[in-house]
Amino acid sequence: MATLTPIRMRSRMDRRSTVWQVDWVLVLAVVALSFLGAMLIWSATHNRTSLTDGNQYAFLVRHALNFAIGLILAIGAAVTDHRRVRILAPVLYAASIVGLILVLVPGVGSTINGSRSWIQLPFMSIQPSEFAKLAVIVGMALLIAEKGETDRNENARTVDVAQAVAVAALPVILVMLQPDLGTVMVLGSIVFGIIAVSGVPKRWMLGLLTAGVLVATIAIKLHILKQYQISRFIAFAHPSSDPQGIGYNVNQARIAIGNGGVFGQGLFHGGQTQNAFVPEQHTDFVFTVAGEELGLIGAGAIIVLFAVILFRGLRIAINARDAFGRLVATGIVCWFAFQAFENIGMTLGIMPVTGLPLPFVSYGGSSMFACLLAVGLLQNIHLRSHRY
Repeated sequence: MATLTPIRMRSRMDRRSTVWQVDWVLVLAVVALSFLGAMLIWSATHNRTSLTDGNQYAFLVRHALNFAIGLILAIGAAVTDHRRVRILAPVLYAASIVGLILVLVPGVGSTINGSRSWIQLPFMSIQPSEFAKLAVIVGMALLIAEKGETDRNENARTVDVAQAVAVAALPVILVMLQPDLGTVMVLGSIVFGIIAVSGVPKRWMLGLLTAGVLVATIAIKLHILKQYQISRFIAFAHPSSDPQGIGYNVNQARIAIGNGGVFGQGLFHGGQTQNAFVPEQHTDFVFTVAGEELGLIGAGAIIVLFAVILFRGLRIAINARDAFGRLVATGIVCWFAFQAFENIGMTLGIMPVTGLPLPFVSYGGSSMFACLLAVGLLQNIHLRSHRY
């Protein structure tokens, strides 16, 4: 019988130790959300032959495949040496910029729901703006962290933060040109969150808010925003002004959620959902399926699971061993928090419709891949915090 050498025994023990050190609460919350998403997507699409070509399991299988691929990406991000992550950060940023430029090239990028945000590949479509969120996080974190480490200063200097904001500005401009207002809002929340924990004076927060209002005003004046996007804000401010027009989606969404009551009408039994009254229910408005068919209990469970993910993410940020890890974790938490709030809020009528998917729940490969990569980075930071 072969005997294990001390080195091999230590290696095996290290692997076992790493498995136990994984934040399993975070993992289980993400898996639970993705499972709920699969059920909701299946219910919203199983009888829509225009989407499924007669295969009622089509979107269920695709969602499961997207999760499986994303899980592999998450594991890769979690086990990659943190020094290599920092080396790859500029590569990820450059790749996202190239992707954002390509979608604007006629014949390369394709327009869906008014935004030129996708690149069509033979077997799937890629949305570079989803990966741009992650690129902005690691790009800003790397720049601020390296400057602080070089100068041995815990707090970032004003010039360092200005450079980090410039790193984020290019993706924001390219996304605005698509135009994809929802992603711009997410990127803004990421920038605000990272700057907030970088240690700069509070006047920076006021300056960023002022700059955001100024950019929005310029975008409207120069007609960068499309009329339908402006109309969505008008419908948000005056929801009853055009219930059969621009306010149709939100009104139907609220009816669907209201129909669910406390316990819901049952999976596959929601009247609004099964009769396709709510558009884009497997993507942007997937929360309405939960509200109608699973009721307050099911919809509340989704919110609780997001709260768990955000709590674990904040815990990882607080316990991070270095500034880079702390800033990356903070950026990811801001991303998930704002996007979940915006998506759920627009179905309830308390936020304007922007076309953002619900992380882990909505159907979409690019969104799933980017979100699970972010979870992998959170695990990477968490594991490193426990090794030293």
